[in-house]
Amino acid sequence: MSAAISAVGGPRPGPPQGPAVPGHIALAQAYDGITRVVADLDDADLQRPTRCRGWLVADLLLHVLGDAQRALVALASPADGPATVDDVSYWRGFPGEADDSAARHAWWVRRSAAAFERPSGVVRLWCDTAPAAVRAAGRADRDGFVSTQGQVLRVPDFLATLTTEAVVHHLDLVLDLPDAPRPGVLAVRVAVTTMDGLLSDDAVRPAGWSDEEFLLKATGRLPLTDRDRLELGEVAGWFPLLG
Repeated sequence: MSAAISAVGGPRPGPPQGPAVPGHIALAQAYDGITRVVADLDDADLQRPTRCRGWLVADLLLHVLGDAQRALVALASPADGPATVDDVSYWRGFPGEADDSAARHAWWVRRSAAAFERPSGVVRLWCDTAPAAVRAAGRADRDGFVSTQGQVLRVPDFLATLTTEAVVHHLDLVLDLPDAPRPGVLAVRVAVTTMDGLLSDDAVRPAGWSDEEFLLKATGRLPLTDRDRLELGEVAGWFPLLG
C-alpha cells in the first residue's frame, strides 16, 4: 500500500515518460531482493527494527506484501485510459508529511502482523504472493492501463511505482541487518529515475551521492548535511521528495 511513502517536490515538465527498464524485469529484481533479505531470517531477526518508525521487519514486510496483493488485483482488472498520473506524478497524490491516516495505517499493519502465530508466517505469505505478482506483471499488456489508489496509470508506470516502493523499503528492511543483500541494479535504476523526476529537469543531485545515498536522502531516511544544502541550493527545500 503506497500510503507508506508520499511525495512533495518540484514540477516535472513535459509529457509522461515510461520507465527505461522493462517494468516486469525491474519489479522481479526488486521483489526477489526483498525475498533474499527475509527468506532465511528466524523469528528473532524478523523482529529487528527498520527505518520505518514503529515497524519491525515483519511489519514492514506485511506492508510491502499489500503492494504485491494490490498488483495482482490491478493487473487482473484492466482499466480504460487515458492515464491520470504517470510513474512520478503518482507520488504527489500523497501528503508529504505523516498525517492521521498514515498513523492509522501504521498501527493497522502492526496489529495485522501481530495476528500471525509467528513472524515467519508473513514471510511464507510473501514468498507465495510476490512471484505471482511478478508473473502477472510479465503477462500484462504494456500498452494497457490499470486503476489503483484512485488513479489510472499505464502498465509500465504502475510497475515502476511498485518497484520504487519495493527498493525504498528494501533499504528500510536492512537497517539492523548489515549482512543482508542490497537492492539490485535494475530496480535501483527505476527508483532513482523516480527521484530524478521529482527533482524536475532544472535540478540535479550532488555529484558525490551514491544511488543508495540519494534514495535515503530523497525519502528522508538520512538528513541533508550542510554541504548537501549548499550544493542543492533552494532545491534543498523540496526534500524529502518522498516521505
